[in-house]
Amino acid sequence: MAIMVNQVGYEAAVSHKKAVADRPGSYVLKNAAGEILWQGQAGEAVSDPLCGETLYPLDFGSVQAPGKYHLESAAGEKSDTFTIDRDVLAGVHNAMIKALYFQRCGCALEEKYAGPYVHAACHTGDSEVYGEPGHMLMAQGGWHDAGDYGRYITPAAVTIGQLLYAYWLYTMAFQEQLNIPESGNGLPDVLNECRYELEWMLKMQREDGGVYHKLTAWSHADFIMPQEDKDLFYAYAVSSLATADFCACMALAARVYRGSSTAGKEEKEFSLRLEAAARRAWKWLAENPEPLLFTNPQGSNTGEYGDTTDADERLWAAAEMMALAAWLKEDTREYREELCRILDTGLAVTDFGWTDVAGFAALAVLTDIDAAKAAGEETVQRLQTAVLEEADRLAALGEHNAFGMAMGAGDFCWGSNMVVTNRGILLALACKVLEIQEDGTAGRVARYEEVMQAQIDYLLGKNITGYSFVTGFGEHAYRHPHLRTTAADGIDDPMAGWVSGGPNGKPGDELAIRMIPAGTPPMKCYLDREECYSLNEMTIYWNSSAVFVTAYLRQKAWDREREQGEQA
Repeated sequence: MAIMVNQVGYEAAVSHKKAVADRPGSYVLKNAAGEILWQGQAGEAVSDPLCGETLYPLDFGSVQAPGKYHLESAAGEKSDTFTIDRDVLAGVHNAMIKALYFQRCGCALEEKYAGPYVHAACHTGDSEVYGEPGHMLMAQGGWHDAGDYGRYITPAAVTIGQLLYAYWLYTMAFQEQLNIPESGNGLPDVLNECRYELEWMLKMQREDGGVYHKLTAWSHADFIMPQEDKDLFYAYAVSSLATADFCACMALAARVYRGSSTAGKEEKEFSLRLEAAARRAWKWLAENPEPLLFTNPQGSNTGEYGDTTDADERLWAAAEMMALAAWLKEDTREYREELCRILDTGLAVTDFGWTDVAGFAALAVLTDIDAAKAAGEETVQRLQTAVLEEADRLAALGEHNAFGMAMGAGDFCWGSNMVVTNRGILLALACKVLEIQEDGTAGRVARYEEVMQAQIDYLLGKNITGYSFVTGFGEHAYRHPHLRTTAADGIDDPMAGWVSGGPNGKPGDELAIRMIPAGTPPMKCYLDREECYSLNEMTIYWNSSAVFVTAYLRQKAWDREREQGEQA
């Protein structure tokens, strides 16, 4: 018997409170004292293609009283315990940001900030520019990207982009201090944490503006603590992929740090450094118009983060440079022309992953009045249409599975939880577009928000595996991420806040291939094993994507609560 719930909980003032059961019949919702606050029948059966089961929805949206609850069947089977309360996502939202602190490279993690997850400073030496023996680069710092100890520009830019846009659009969701070394300095901690990564990224730019693609050893380290990894690190070749993503990220960050309501002299000076770096990168891109892609040298096995085109990266760079220039009241023609040139190739503009960053160009234009004016009405309408059409397609997917999710069976790939949350970003952008358009959009916004909530419900336990895919949150949170520090630190539980890669219908590691039978429905293709890097690795950009969606939901819940108070 299974009753699948969001194991963290449901926002009190939101009517979308749903669970899924694997049997029909009557169900009750009980609080911690055993009192029944809701009872009802399961909904109509749904033959679910994501998990290969016939499932039954439960809707208890009328319950708003704060408390701890569980669902129970007539036969006495119980769900995991969850909370109904206001701002119920605050804890997991903040933990997913704080998790990035535990990936800091080049510094010691101290007990007062890291609790038991302490370690000495790691990777403090200089790195060698690959292919140039003796040419050393001082590029300490930044975040370890994933379960390994490498640092990579393209996923770093995506992570920073998602976090900065989330902060810029939903500022109220980033007010709490996170207990990191910079806490209390007057700047929101999400900007403090992002700066740690941005400072490293700045070190990866050459004087001519080009940006090294990545900084890693020749091969992945064994499962040892980071300070024990003494291999020489290399700065690998400059790529147009890294340079364009870097350009976009720096231009965006220059706006955010200088435009933040808490910005002081130091932040303004930092913003000027970011702006200068963006301009150098843009100059390099203009002087090198042909794609300069990246592949690993033969024999090296660290993350490649390769791509087949740099068009989407250049599009994002053009959009952010145009937005920055418009913000500074400068001439935007050069950037607008490049933006339109790439858009005219038919490039899709609705994705936010490291492979395809074109969705960030839409974010840049459609969330900023000055950028929209600079882009022109025709371009704005083109982007709005693309975003809304994709949002409608995603919302329609939710009508064909029991979880209400914007996922098809083929979407459960390596890092499927990034697909889950990136689609939440697209739906949030669609809501922004509708907010601008205003006329007759309330029902459509509600539909998109319901799907966004379903995506987060899934991530936090309302799925066929029974796991919450965020460490430390939920009665059955996964516990064994593919992460070298948690495997080597001798501590039973991992640090809280890491998003798992999630189910993968085509598993790519030896253990998963051996243990998951061929033909298993995609949502069931998951193991909570640290060996399963194709299912259970974590990355900085899976966290940042989830942070964006929880920020949206937190802010909207507050808006709804305020509106209800005003009406009362």
